[in-house]
Amino acid sequence: MHSDAPQFLKISETLNARAIAQMCDGRLADDALGDNAIDGLSSVSDARPGTLVYVQKLVAGADLSRLAHAAAVLCTEDKFGSIPEGPAKIAVRAPQAAFARIGRHLYPDSIGPSRVTVSEGCHPEYPDARVSALAVIESGAVIEAGAVVGDHAAVGRNTVIGANAVIADHCQIGRDCHIGAGAVIQYALIGNGVLVHGGAQIGQDGFGFIPGAGGLEKMPQLGRVIIQDRVEIGANTTIDRGTLDDTVIGEGTKIDNLVQIAHNVVIGRNCVIAGHAGLSGSVTLGDGCMLGGRAGIADHLTIGSNVQIAAASGVMHDIPDNERWAGVPAMPFKDFFRQTAKLRKLALADKKPKRDE
Repeated sequence: MHSDAPQFLKISETLNARAIAQMCDGRLADDALGDNAIDGLSSVSDARPGTLVYVQKLVAGADLSRLAHAAAVLCTEDKFGSIPEGPAKIAVRAPQAAFARIGRHLYPDSIGPSRVTVSEGCHPEYPDARVSALAVIESGAVIEAGAVVGDHAAVGRNTVIGANAVIADHCQIGRDCHIGAGAVIQYALIGNGVLVHGGAQIGQDGFGFIPGAGGLEKMPQLGRVIIQDRVEIGANTTIDRGTLDDTVIGEGTKIDNLVQIAHNVVIGRNCVIAGHAGLSGSVTLGDGCMLGGRAGIADHLTIGSNVQIAAASGVMHDIPDNERWAGVPAMPFKDFFRQTAKLRKLALADKKPKRDE
């Protein structure tokens, strides 16, 4: 996260690599690097100075060069040779589980919903709502009865915050937006001209759990939701915040009611996503894509630009640009209709009466 961005979560303490190794029963490869200070967490693709990163498995062709910027890396000992020089290397049996344990310790507020704090009393211009005096509200904004706007939140000119909507601490809502009644916005930065229909839930925890000794343990969710200009989000749609990186909805994209967008998803510009569709964690969707109702995309897939996916399809593989897919599992349209025609022909053949011998 950039230093000039709103800080939704603050670290509880700064630890060094030696203390991190002790907390997760790890072995520090080089004790001379044990004093490397850890003041945050980051992903492999965005490893930043002073942060802790984990490497669970090596993917063929993966670029690990950014790990040189990190302060420390959690990994199994057999991966030491793949990690560039610079960070302290800490050997652990289960890097992801150890990373989650450290994350919960450093960011205890990252588990569960955001706080909505009105610490300095209510804004006098909005007597029917509860608006923090620390919030920044531009002229022309309308905040309807029962709405709550937390500390250091910002609401732009001519934006409407509907009745009983919640804008959590540090969130930013741009100009000429409309946030529908009962919507909840947390850990989110929203551009101009965005329409969020009633009941939408933006910025809640991503669905991340790791098997541990005591059962399923929570993976801290430290990212944000970034919604660019002129996006429309339907009623009761949910958009999870990122685990480490951000969930991003591109400019001009239109999302129907009851859509699920999981953590770390990146959606391009001018996409159309119909109701009941679901995008699993870390999906990347290019520009100009169209998803039919109830279409589902498995996690960590990359869908190119100008792709069309038919209703009720189940996508299990990456899709190149400019293709049209359908079916479960999804496949190119020509293959799907060829299979469908053959199956229909076989079914009709079985129904034909057999001649008496």
